[in-house]
Amino acid sequence: MSSPRGALAALITLPLASVAHAADDPSQTLAPVVVTATRAPQPLAESIPQTSVFDEQDIADTNATDALGLVALAPGVQVTRNGGPGANSGLYIRGAASSQSLVLIDGVRVESASLGAAQLSQLMLDQIGRVEVVNGNVSALYGSNAIGGVVQIFTKEGEPHPPRFSFEAEYGSYHTQRQSAGVNGALDKDGRTTFSLNVSREKTDGFSSLDPAIAPGANPNANGYLNESVAATLRHQFSDKWDAGVRFLQSNGINSFDDAYGQPTDINETHDRVRSTSVFANGRITDDWTTHFIIGQGQDRANIEQNGVYTSRFNSENRQYTWQNDVRITEAHKLLFGYEHLDQTLDSDQFSAPDRHVNSVFAGYVGHIGASDLQANLRHDQYSDFGGANSYYLGYAYNFDTHWKASASYAASFRAPSFDDLYYPFSGNPSIQPERSHSVEAALQYASNALGVARVTLFQTRYSNLIDYVSDGGFYYVAQNVGRAKVQGIEGSWAGHVGATDVRAGVTFQNPVDETNNQDLTRRARHFATFTAHRTIGRWRVGGEWIVSGERSDYDSTLAGYGIVNLSARYDISKSWYVTARIDNLFDKDYELAYSYNTPRRGAYVTLGWHPS
Repeated sequence: MSSPRGALAALITLPLASVAHAADDPSQTLAPVVVTATRAPQPLAESIPQTSVFDEQDIADTNATDALGLVALAPGVQVTRNGGPGANSGLYIRGAASSQSLVLIDGVRVESASLGAAQLSQLMLDQIGRVEVVNGNVSALYGSNAIGGVVQIFTKEGEPHPPRFSFEAEYGSYHTQRQSAGVNGALDKDGRTTFSLNVSREKTDGFSSLDPAIAPGANPNANGYLNESVAATLRHQFSDKWDAGVRFLQSNGINSFDDAYGQPTDINETHDRVRSTSVFANGRITDDWTTHFIIGQGQDRANIEQNGVYTSRFNSENRQYTWQNDVRITEAHKLLFGYEHLDQTLDSDQFSAPDRHVNSVFAGYVGHIGASDLQANLRHDQYSDFGGANSYYLGYAYNFDTHWKASASYAASFRAPSFDDLYYPFSGNPSIQPERSHSVEAALQYASNALGVARVTLFQTRYSNLIDYVSDGGFYYVAQNVGRAKVQGIEGSWAGHVGATDVRAGVTFQNPVDETNNQDLTRRARHFATFTAHRTIGRWRVGGEWIVSGERSDYDSTLAGYGIVNLSARYDISKSWYVTARIDNLFDKDYELAYSYNTPRRGAYVTLGWHPS
């Protein structure tokens, strides 16, 4: 007699975007599969941490054009922007700050060593094939920054068919223009060598990012944005046991921004770049032992220009070497273990910092005993600049039947100080230590083919040793380990369908408190929600998004709550040609994501596209 867990795995058969080599048996369908929650493939319904997956269809449906806008639709996630597209942004997963949530591109870190956070607003969806978001404390899998969770972006993969071309052209409000083109397929008849190449360009005149009534020194002119991006993958299957390849993504952005403390005539721009390059190999040493190698480089560049003259430079580089092994002890018990090395460097004209070197070892276990699921992970990271840090994760789930399960987990993690925290002139403090956190959560989940996966999660994370900037009694504020915070709440999520309508929903009630100062953490709402629904009717694909947030505190001010409705419709003119129309901010709401910064008003956009039939 099969266990409830085994029956559930067979039951969940929602469509899956390609995740290359996700399964031990390539011929087996494991849809929907996620890999980020354990560093190994598993059905979404079996994941103990709360996990969201956005596949190719989800990306096509959304009104968002960048990764930040897409991730904002995941439960427990809030985002901020200091203006329009390409502007500085923030990511908050279950109340954790941007520097406390890790962003990976194909497994490679791309954060700024200076700030400790990645530029999600620079990553266009035209190059992305899939996104996974894991909520909760998983430093035991990935190391520093993964306190709030992990966002992993997968670039588009090649497929074993003759090369196929596609393109899109869009025009809309704020004189927005976007063009994208791609080709995908195999270079040989047997499909052993596959490739994908995608390029895009987006330009918008934008709007004035700062409200002149609040910041009279800001330039009132519109702040435009230009992005040019490319992504490519090449993979070769040497045998049924070994494959290797290379992945590349680069996004260049030029963003005009306002300075509240400048002159109304100033022209300010940031020239940003996010780049991820990796070489990988996957092999099967025995029937039960697979090994994976990644050599990767992640770059984050931000160069600021004022009135045509460069004023500052912050160029970060992450060089990463990962070796992971997955060992199947029995069909129900699997181990993983590996080694990771990270070199972080910063090139800046504002300050200098010694290179950082991190050596990490990690191990994990996933098992199934009757109706019980278990997950355990342990990781040690040894830093060249402050010493070692340990992280661990313990998770348990009980399957009542093929639909219902309850789970609980406990985790300890850390965030390494950024180079700004350590070395920035007059405010950095080389003696500070990592921030620490401990998290507990409990969840109840229902999963079925009829409705998809629905989940309610109770969570609490306590932060200690938080890095805060404290007055030195003079003109400067210096980084110190003095802070404590707590975020506790309840989170609901649903990804599935009602009949032929695809539905995604998330709602969060939380209490994000700075316990040191006895006040709410800035820019975190106590309640927020998202809801999306899309349906295919003949040649039409129609849908909408509803994004709601309560009020938030922000630098001695209170940002009002808001509700935004976005609509979209696609019509297939023929088997290959299609046209898409979308309306953002349907009711023309005036709202703020960050104090004094404007947001886009109602906008309309039309796209003409072609794809192979």
